[in-house]
Amino acid sequence: MNTAGLLLVDKPSDWTSHDVVAKVRGLAGTRRVGHAGTLDPMATGLLILGLNAATKLLTFLVGEDKTYLATIRLGANTITDDREGDVLQLADPAAVRAITPQQIETVLQTLRGPIQQVPSSVSAIKVDGKRAYAKVRSGDEVKLAARPVTIHAFTVNGQPRLSEDGQFLDIDVTVQCSSGTYIRALARDLGAALGVGGHLTALRRTHIGRYSVEQAVPLANLVAGQLPVLDAAAAAAQQFEVRPLSEQDVIDLRHGKRISALDNKTKQVLAGIDDQGQLIALLERSGSQLKSVVVFAAQEQ
Repeated sequence: MNTAGLLLVDKPSDWTSHDVVAKVRGLAGTRRVGHAGTLDPMATGLLILGLNAATKLLTFLVGEDKTYLATIRLGANTITDDREGDVLQLADPAAVRAITPQQIETVLQTLRGPIQQVPSSVSAIKVDGKRAYAKVRSGDEVKLAARPVTIHAFTVNGQPRLSEDGQFLDIDVTVQCSSGTYIRALARDLGAALGVGGHLTALRRTHIGRYSVEQAVPLANLVAGQLPVLDAAAAAAQQFEVRPLSEQDVIDLRHGKRISALDNKTKQVLAGIDDQGQLIALLERSGSQLKSVVVFAAQEQ
């Protein structure tokens, strides 16, 4: 399969992002498959894969904002900040039952907007050349530095509910955030601020930039030779503003030249698409002109 484009997959739980890439490589018959942002094995939802030349788009999608649906359980800390890790500490059930929606909202206000977030220690961040999760599993203590992230929205859906045994309080939330945000860490920090501990029990990614899980196909429904690939031009046009290209623009870009920005003053990446509907380049502003940051060869279409 030589098509260049994006494949939007609804990842099931218990699959790693690498597992999904490997399966799609087999179905598509190409090694040129990558993804735009890892999902933990526990998580479900939108995973964007790039096929063939469209893997060049992934670099520009990884940093886009993301939206998640999650369930946070208050009343216990775990080593991984999610349900997959061993419990480190249990709270007094009476303290958990005493938490009010108003108290939760007060803490959420401190977790919105630009914040400094300490990533979960069991993460893929490298410390002294080793993944943090590998160091934790080998018994090392890992302390990661806080990093800036932005939480655009952090809202509770419905009413918090007690677990059947009355020991935990579960809350469903929607989080819209910048790339690099750890939803597990938000669960941890919410629980810590409320004095009872917290961890994640469910996570589903619904959006990456302007792409939605509603466009995605369940992994189990993918069939070799019938992959619903969004071609490179359509994929780029969904996320980026389009700069129509003349025949001369195409020639100039493929010779490394810059082209006029016309009246476009955006500082964001633009998709340069010719009159045949082909994605020629991704462009960025440079003074009064546009320069290419990626150029697609004619044979890559």
